[in-house]
Amino acid sequence: MSVNALYRDDFYLSTAEAVVTAIHEDGGIELDQTCFYATSGGQPGDTGFFERADGSKIALGQTKHGATKDIIIHVPQGGEASPAVGEKLVMHVDWPRRYRLMRMHTACHLLSVVCQYPITGAAVGEDESRVDFDMSETIDKDEVTAKMMALVNENHPVFVQWITDEELAANPGIVKSKNVRPPIGLGRVSLVCIGENSAIDSQPCGGTHVSETQEVGAIYIAKIEKKGKENRRFRIRFGTPTDEV
Repeated sequence: MSVNALYRDDFYLSTAEAVVTAIHEDGGIELDQTCFYATSGGQPGDTGFFERADGSKIALGQTKHGATKDIIIHVPQGGEASPAVGEKLVMHVDWPRRYRLMRMHTACHLLSVVCQYPITGAAVGEDESRVDFDMSETIDKDEVTAKMMALVNENHPVFVQWITDEELAANPGIVKSKNVRPPIGLGRVSLVCIGENSAIDSQPCGGTHVSETQEVGAIYIAKIEKKGKENRRFRIRFGTPTDEV
């Protein structure tokens, strides 16, 4: 049964009610709807807990996709009680962690605006993220930091527009990643847009993001690593370059 992924339409939704639709042999829980983001596109899945009718909690260690993208499985931590199919639960996302990931994921988009090269890989983390680019040029990390912080301080709106899978197929040039497929197969694809009328950027992405660039806060490029003749890895961290000292 296809799940209603509430986070796709509201990145700030951290709690909601849901009904258990399936329990897997390994204890994984499926719901009729969820505000928990499932690991995908370099962004880790949400953690948090489910609250049962009696007030007890089921702590979750992982959220992941099943065999297809329309299946989302919530994996309890070891030793947690298992709910029953048909049971109503209240979901509680670990919001401080999710919000840091939202800020970081948005920062990765800002880096891709500053560095206009094909993306060969990315991983979003709570304290550090990395983005790999297909590039051989030498570039100054402090200059990249300054340009990213300018976008943060200009406080551009960040929003989602939806296009069909067919529209994406007809416009392959909007995909910046060389080897990561956009989130297709659900009939519609989310474009993460930055700036009024997408003036700063627009690219397919199924992750979660903040609603304006100033929410990202202080970020900087900690390192630029050479990963082969034509590959550079940029490491983004929260804070300022003085934090490295």
